Amino acid sequence: MTPPLRTRVKICGLTRAEDIDAAARAGADAIGFVFYEGSKRFVGIEQARLLRLAVPAFVSVTALFVNASEPDVRAVIEQVQPDLLQFHGDEAPEYCASFGRPYMRAFRVGGPGLDTPAAVLQACRRYASASAWLFDSYSAGYGGSGLSFDVGLLRDVRAASDSRPMVLAGGLKPDSIGQLIQQVRPYAVDVSSRVETTAGIKSAEKIGAFMQALRAASENL
Repeated sequence: MTPPLRTRVKICGLTRAEDIDAAARAGADAIGFVFYEGSKRFVGIEQARLLRLAVPAFVSVTALFVNASEPDVRAVIEQVQPDLLQFHGDEAPEYCASFGRPYMRAFRVGGPGLDTPAAVLQACRRYASASAWLFDSYSAGYGGSGLSFDVGLLRDVRAASDSRPMVLAGGLKPDSIGQLIQQVRPYAVDVSSRVETTAGIKSAEKIGAFMQALRAASENL
């Protein structure tokens, strides 16, 4: 697809209203709530419902799941009303599409079966109905590791005429985001651990520094 005029930003793993405010003030397009109990950034439905009330207009909300049951996903949809679902586990295409909501599928690049450009594109094409494809690093957990990956593995995805909007995640930081934006030209980036003081606790200063570096990189596209 044609590279975007600007790179959009999602800040994920929010657990506090003040961090939502910091993200919005810095210019983030979206924030993410993690509904995976294995994550240090996990929020329960009631906590997320209250945090949802703190999200201002024109900032969208993403709900992240890892191999969640259908009832659990539907409960989040009903009570939190996310704008986008994000599936970060082993969910099948049919499952992701079954909720009738826009969804983003995450791929742990460099892991088993996703270690060549051709394999990454083949895996992505199974999720042609996704609103975006998110590319994260492979780690023992599911996201939020702060690890980066070889963006060369996205070569075939970038060249494909049927590629969905690309979202880049995994170890993004102010001093390297410019080079990555130039290399990949993603639709959006998704940052979490690199704008934190501790897991789930964001830093307004780090968010601001990241956004400033991203704007500078986008101006040079």
